[in-house]
Amino acid sequence: MRVLGIDPGSVATGYGVISVEGSAMRRIAGGTIRARGDTLADRLAHLQRELARAIAELAPECAALESIFSAKNARSALVLGHARGVALAACGSAGLGSAEYTPAQVKVAVTGYGRAEKSQVMLMVQRLLGLSAPPPSDEADALAVAICHGMSVRVHVRVRTALALERAP
Repeated sequence: MRVLGIDPGSVATGYGVISVEGSAMRRIAGGTIRARGDTLADRLAHLQRELARAIAELAPECAALESIFSAKNARSALVLGHARGVALAACGSAGLGSAEYTPAQVKVAVTGYGRAEKSQVMLMVQRLLGLSAPPPSDEADALAVAICHGMSVRVHVRVRTALALERAP
């Protein structure tokens, strides 16, 4: 299964695609989309085009996004909400189902601790994906979201299998 992870941002949006095969995960690709344009509309249109290009090129089967957290001010939360909306729309336009995870859920899945520091998340992403160096911050966050989703799907599959075996005659 190929999972697209997205860490939406108004200035920089991280993305990363991983392959999940059994318990093995590996990085397919990733990067950071930097805001371009003079207006919010221009920046959001650029984000939409770049996400659509990445989805078409990398062919993920599903997507996962970091859910919104409490921002320090209303304007920041609103702009972040716009970027998240664009990311969800890009996934929806491509026919990708999407899941959302809180920052704490992602940190628990990747590090085992919901209040892990950013550097700890980056290091664990490197280790879990067998990378030679930690990826850049925004990409690492997106890969962490993809890892969280990959782990979540594996757990759901195991639970469904166990329940089916339990019900079998």
